[in-house]
Amino acid sequence: MVDWLTMTIQVASLAMAGWCLVSTFRDQPMVVPHLVGMGLLWLLVLGQVGATVVTVVGGDRPAETAMFVSYLATVALLPPACAVWGFMERSKWGPAVIAFACLILPVLFVRLEQLWNPVA
Repeated sequence: MVDWLTMTIQVASLAMAGWCLVSTFRDQPMVVPHLVGMGLLWLLVLGQVGATVVTVVGGDRPAETAMFVSYLATVALLPPACAVWGFMERSKWGPAVIAFACLILPVLFVRLEQLWNPVA
């Protein structure tokens, strides 16, 4: 896993969560700039997933490979799934769905890092 990319994803995800929470508290629906933000976040996530897949195919694997792959699939699918769900919800709760997903994403990356570099 690329450490600086993981940190960038976590910071961007938390910033996106804050932005969407402000929109939720202002009773604003999800708009196109929210989708653009989620798209950029998803591109960062896909970059990390791609780099990790290349590393795993190259032979460097975590001890719990099946668990690691399931977490990796979850982080790859979470942003687009929640962006679609948030955009379909035309009330103030659309941005809340995105904020929730963006608060979950950094936790998933912490768990991926724990699986990748287990403490001996």
